[in-house]
Amino acid sequence: MTQSPTIGDEAPNFRATLADGDVSAFELDDALGEGPVVLAFFPGAFTPPCTSEMGALQDHLDEFRDAGATVYGVSADSPLSQNVFREREGLEFGLISDMGRSAIDKYGLEIDIDDLGLIGVANRAVFIVDDDGTVAYDWIADDPTNEPDYEELLSEVRGL
Repeated sequence: MTQSPTIGDEAPNFRATLADGDVSAFELDDALGEGPVVLAFFPGAFTPPCTSEMGALQDHLDEFRDAGATVYGVSADSPLSQNVFREREGLEFGLISDMGRSAIDKYGLEIDIDDLGLIGVANRAVFIVDDDGTVAYDWIADDPTNEPDYEELLSEVRGL
């Protein structure tokens, strides 16, 4: 498996599909240059920990936006499933469908959660990428049921 990028590394570019109510192509490099980009990787839509995490990001979305950041959730779910998940949970930020595992592989996050039958999904992790495409923050869960410290994420974004 690929080594995960750490603070100071160039953020690996990737192409995937953006689910934001519509479905369109997404490339990380195209999203850079307008403030920090928060990439919140999660194992799967509709699971309780992932629903909780995406809901918490939604609860803080105005604060992220006030700090100039753009938030994206990233999972291996299909963009159609992600759009249903977004609508059901009232998420106002885009979800990146990484069905081809490009981002999951480049960020070294592939895991299996055998208890749920989830094979080759993203571990829960957050990377904050600055305008120049450099990783400014990284957090990878020791256990995919753990969630990040949202106040720490906001503090990091505000510092950029």
